[in-house]
Amino acid sequence: MWGSARKRPAVLAVAGLAVAAGVVTSTTAVSSARETSAAFACKVTYSANDWGSGFSVALGITNVGSSAADGWTLTYSYAGNQTLQQGWMGTWTQAGKQVTVTNASWNGTIPAGGSVSTGANFSYSGTNTTPAAFAVNGATCTGTPPTTATTPITKPTTPTTTTSAPPPPGPAPALHVSGNQLLTADGKTYRLLGVNRSSGEFACVQGKGMWDSGPVDQASVDAMKAWNIHAVRIPLNEDCWLGLSGSPSGAPYQQAVKDYAKLLEANGINPILDLHWTHGQYTGTSSACTDVNATCQKPMPDRQYTPAFWTQVATAFKGDNAVVFDLFNEPYPDAAANWSDAAAAWRCLRDGGTCTGIGYVVAGMQELVDAVRATGAQNVLMTGGLTWTNDLTQWLAYRPADPAGNLMASWHSYNFNACITVACWDSQIGPVAAQVPVQAGEIGQNSCAHDYIDQVLAWLDAHHLGYTAWTWNPWGCSGGNVLIEDYTGTPTKTYGEGFRAHLLTVDP
Repeated sequence: MWGSARKRPAVLAVAGLAVAAGVVTSTTAVSSARETSAAFACKVTYSANDWGSGFSVALGITNVGSSAADGWTLTYSYAGNQTLQQGWMGTWTQAGKQVTVTNASWNGTIPAGGSVSTGANFSYSGTNTTPAAFAVNGATCTGTPPTTATTPITKPTTPTTTTSAPPPPGPAPALHVSGNQLLTADGKTYRLLGVNRSSGEFACVQGKGMWDSGPVDQASVDAMKAWNIHAVRIPLNEDCWLGLSGSPSGAPYQQAVKDYAKLLEANGINPILDLHWTHGQYTGTSSACTDVNATCQKPMPDRQYTPAFWTQVATAFKGDNAVVFDLFNEPYPDAAANWSDAAAAWRCLRDGGTCTGIGYVVAGMQELVDAVRATGAQNVLMTGGLTWTNDLTQWLAYRPADPAGNLMASWHSYNFNACITVACWDSQIGPVAAQVPVQAGEIGQNSCAHDYIDQVLAWLDAHHLGYTAWTWNPWGCSGGNVLIEDYTGTPTKTYGEGFRAHLLTVDP
């Protein structure tokens, strides 16, 4: 983001499809069955993002019994002509109106109290009614533990709102990259799903204290957990961290960042530390300010201070691999050069140095990766692309070398960017995601609706990619991209409501 709550459009465009989201839990039981022993007990959540002629569905299966399920098969039926197109995180088949999903090789075990997710795309015409009954391994999902009573059990068929499990007690998982997957220390795939918590980038240089008067206490984290948030991206200010300007600045600013990251981790939430506002005077195309100090977003980081910033941050968090480093928020050296030479802009992004249109010496992404790794830190790193990191077309060709092999691509997607269609994501982002993990560090739309981000979320879920929406700050949604009305987690209408509803159906 450019400032506290606003996102400046790089290339204007109009979002397309209208999408609706709904969440239900199956509470259907067999009315005449007698249960004489404990059967598999399950809860199923169902969420559909519908665009009129098709929809993307996300399902969550929770084991509410007392023993693990070793292998699972989900069955349910549609009432209309819904037709399966493709599925993920499981093997999907359809016979008539009945849909069957069988676990993949890596997600077959559901521990007691645990859950798995799966999803698919369907086409349809006419009415798209939500299924009312679901069964797993032949047992109808009631959402409650099984009973051993020998008298008939009768329960109504009633869709009710439910949520996925919040982050579990205990610390956030340590993470590393393997191929195009983000993994936990025990080898499980993981996605960083959550929000941005803005203010650490601007409050200290605008006379607003550390966190713009917002709380960063246990109650505020509990509000996030109620949304099923598992990751929080924290934008930072280079000058305030290094003690060059701002208040708090230097050691007090650093300690505040460390304390907040530690609090999030203790609650099972992964912090993503993002370098957002940096030093260096820039007055060229799309300049946000003329100040040499870090009082706005610049097109590239500066060689004078940014390597030192990351050396200090990496030293502070070395050995804590639950923390992810987003090396620079939104590069735009291509705009600084008036889009005159794409190859030169990509070289500037990777190699830094003297770059067209930028009056200070630039620190490239390779230099920043090297600064982090020189400290011995092995944390997962994120690096972006061009055009405010909406453009990843040459990311693979110009990605920096990482000796630790823990590099992710950073992608931002707003409804006013250039790449805003599924076809564009398939052609430009999909090839990157096939080789390395992609994290959508910022997603949003400036209309206060959620039709655009619904499309983005469906695509990201389909590709098992992570995302953090902008922004968890109570600034009112008249300017767009604001998720909450207050720090107790009241969602904005309808942008926050839509994103919250989606988060409550998915797990990392």
